[in-house]
Amino acid sequence: MSHHKLEAIDLKYGYPDGHEAIRGISFEAVHGEAVGIIGANGAGKSTLLMLMMGLLHPNAGKVRIGGVELTAKTLPDIRKRVGMVFQNPDDQLFMPTVGEDVAFGPRNAGLAELEVNQRVTMALERVGILHLRDRAPFKLSGGEKHAAAIASILAMEPDILVLDEPTAGLDPRARRRVMRLLAGFTHTRLITSHDLDMILDLCPRVVILKEGKVAADGLTRQLLAEPDLMADCGMEVPALLQPCARCGHVPFCGHCPSGASVPSGASVPSCASVPSG
Repeated sequence: MSHHKLEAIDLKYGYPDGHEAIRGISFEAVHGEAVGIIGANGAGKSTLLMLMMGLLHPNAGKVRIGGVELTAKTLPDIRKRVGMVFQNPDDQLFMPTVGEDVAFGPRNAGLAELEVNQRVTMALERVGILHLRDRAPFKLSGGEKHAAAIASILAMEPDILVLDEPTAGLDPRARRRVMRLLAGFTHTRLITSHDLDMILDLCPRVVILKEGKVAADGLTRQLLAEPDLMADCGMEVPALLQPCARCGHVPFCGHCPSGASVPSGASVPSCASVPSG
């Protein structure tokens, strides 16, 4: 039995105001798999993550981590195996220094100080910010804060990573850095995002939510290229998967000759506009 397997089984959840946010969701992520969870605003992505982490309790259905059902009794042990990185890193960084933030989890778990220090060093090296160990979190850039938040989770040595909008609010350079970082992990990863280009790069598989249900589950490049499905779920086909206005192939395919023009009024990209090499 793999500790890295995550399962949602017919999950249902409604908020006290009567809104049914999750209406019978089932899926699983296996050892080492990176799965994107996408959908329009209000589709149920954040609620689903909170159910998977035990921050909310389902009205019906089950969550299993490594074959163990998530309950009030099993929650403490399961949280040692599943780490969640919140959309806003300021929600996770509250200590005077980065190093103390990363040490908080292991120290709170009762580990010996020698092991705590070893884990802090390992986690900060892994995300490339060991030099920021003594820096105050509020002095970090957006990308550095995201890296510090991820390090605080890695220090707990989880089997599974759950990430909510990991590139939200980042400038292009910081976004690329976080994406390279996430691509290097071998953990089972569950990633929610509106950044569909990032999902394309990091997640071979995607689960598309609509109104609290699974609208589709399959290969990312296939599902995100279906215009009717994407439109029905309140999203658009990413530019990288839209057909070239001139040749009909996807952009960057190299079919269009250099210098070819895009038909007048075309609203989709042309692979002819992309420099060769």
